[in-house]
Amino acid sequence: MPRVKGGNVARKRRKKILKLAKGYFGSKHILYRTANEQVMKSLRYAYRDRKQRKRNFRKLWITRINAAARLSGLSYSRFINGLTKAGVEVNRKMLADIAVTDPKGFADMCEIAKKGLAGEVVAAPKAAPKKVAPKAAPKKVKAPVKEAAPVEEVKEVAKEEATDLSKLTVAALKALAKEKGLSGFSALKKAELVELLK
Repeated sequence: MPRVKGGNVARKRRKKILKLAKGYFGSKHILYRTANEQVMKSLRYAYRDRKQRKRNFRKLWITRINAAARLSGLSYSRFINGLTKAGVEVNRKMLADIAVTDPKGFADMCEIAKKGLAGEVVAAPKAAPKKVAPKAAPKKVKAPVKEAAPVEEVKEVAKEEATDLSKLTVAALKALAKEKGLSGFSALKKAELVELLK
C-alpha cells in the first residue's frame, strides 16, 4: 500500500475541535488534548441540559402559577383541578405568562376554577359555536359568486392583455408608450415597460 500522509486531515480535525473550544479558560482553548477533553464534556453537558431545560421550565411555570393562585385563595393542585373540571384547556406555559403579565385575567381564571370545583361547567360551550360559524359563512358566499361570472371574464380579459404585453418586443412596447404619451420610457427594461403600460 502507498504511504498516506495525514497532515491536512489531522490539522482540520484539530482546528475543528479548537474552534469549538473558543472562549474556554486557559489551556482548554489552546492545547488540543485538553481542549478535546473539555469539548467532549461540554457536548455531554449540552445533551443532558437540553432534557433538563424542559423540566426546569415546567417547575418555574408551576411555581409562578402556584404563587398567583394562592393570591386568589387556591392551591396549585386545586386550581388546575378546577380548570380541568371547568373544561379550560390552557397549558402551564400560557397560565404562567398570564399570571405574570395579566394578574386580573389570572384572577378571572381562578374564578372559573372555583366554579369548576363547585361543579359548574363554564368554558366548554363556547368552543362549539366558533367551529360551526366559519363553515356556514363560506357556503352562503359561494352562491352569489357563481352569479357574478361576467366579472371574472373581465378579469381574464385584463390578464390576456397583460400577457399580450409581455409577448411584445421592447421596441413594440416603447412604441405603445409613445402612443399613450408616457414619458421616460426610453431607459426602461421590458418588465418595467409592461408595468408602466398597465
